[in-house]
Amino acid sequence: MSRIHRGPGEPVPRLSSSIEDAVSFLFGLRNRGSTFGIDRMKAFARLLEHPERQYPIIHVAGTNGKGSVCAMLEACFRANGFKTGLFTSPHLVRLGERIRVAGQEISDQEIVDCVDWMRSLADQSLLDSPELYPTFFEFVAAMAFHVFARDQVDVAIVETGLGGRLDATNIVEPVVSVITSIGMDHCDILGDDIVSIAREKAGILKKGKPVVLGWLPEDAETVVREIAANLECRVIETSRLQCMELPKTSLAGSFQRRNGAVSIATCELLRDRFALQMSKCRKALFEVQWPGRWQKIEVCGKTVILDATHNAEGCRCLEEHLLGLTEKPVVLAGTLGEDRAKDLMEVVARYAREIRLLVPNQPRACSYESLEKAIPEGFSGKVTRSTVASEFPPSASAETDDVPFVVTGSIYLLGEVLVRIEGNNGQSPFDPLQDWV
Repeated sequence: MSRIHRGPGEPVPRLSSSIEDAVSFLFGLRNRGSTFGIDRMKAFARLLEHPERQYPIIHVAGTNGKGSVCAMLEACFRANGFKTGLFTSPHLVRLGERIRVAGQEISDQEIVDCVDWMRSLADQSLLDSPELYPTFFEFVAAMAFHVFARDQVDVAIVETGLGGRLDATNIVEPVVSVITSIGMDHCDILGDDIVSIAREKAGILKKGKPVVLGWLPEDAETVVREIAANLECRVIETSRLQCMELPKTSLAGSFQRRNGAVSIATCELLRDRFALQMSKCRKALFEVQWPGRWQKIEVCGKTVILDATHNAEGCRCLEEHLLGLTEKPVVLAGTLGEDRAKDLMEVVARYAREIRLLVPNQPRACSYESLEKAIPEGFSGKVTRSTVASEFPPSASAETDDVPFVVTGSIYLLGEVLVRIEGNNGQSPFDPLQDWV
């Protein structure tokens, strides 16, 4: 059994008999009708005796690139001999992907044990205050903070879920904040202009703590700098560092080189505090594994490329990749939200020989009709409605056609595809574990 903080002789209460039970409980937390804010997370962290205060934290926000930067930073610190904690979201196949210690995702049994213990505390202390009972994302974030304290990590890299100011992770006091990029996404929640979104992202800044910036629009940079000045935060803007070369990484695309530069700038800032060897950091960038980001896999003899593309900025990155293909691909696409579908289809239609439409198993998934409507009128290729199950059957004969297949759009769609490809018998992303509620 995993190590759980509890009183002497106090058993772990058995509320979940399996990982399915634990995930079902977590999924049910979506339905409490709670609002955005960090009051619930503060109450839950206090109940857990503030595990997030027991190790230094690097806090990372951004519209795009924050997951990749977190993965790069984790690789850099681990290459320097540190025991790392990594919290990211969402997961592709298994819930444990969100919480990693020393590069290894936590096991199903650890999840069950943590859920049982944390749920028993919440039930004892918060049921009389339902407005303070944690949501799904808050519960999993608190689980990550607990696991990192339990396993005594040397440093934790924590990715925000949505925005920054009101994100559940924003109870941390980081040694440095990082904002990778700012673009138009989640406008219904974060604001409908760059300035408003920048204010939300900059909400992770803490008084006197430095902030590393990636490539931000001018208006967004101005806002972040104003907030940083008011909080007496030193600002390190990666794009303006004279000595900063864009490093090469194991992840494809020029934007990943920018993410690599943000990671190296952050490590340079923390070099003295952690005695980091920068040569090891740069070498670690060649060993980063981050699934779903132009990830190439072979399936029954054909090349399948998985690339999460969920907003306009991500579509520009997708276009760079599609330009590099020697053959026009068959593109399988599905999104959450009609605006995202429009941005995605405008790019896809310029490069695809054929478009196969998929509807992710998520509440906000675009229907076939909405996806079809988003395809530009000038597209002359074949358009069909399809499903993940029919595209990736349990058994299929090997193909000799060298036409690449690109699966793009929602990261939840990519998770469904990976489940089919891997023949996974455990958890699946078919339960719509959305992180923004």
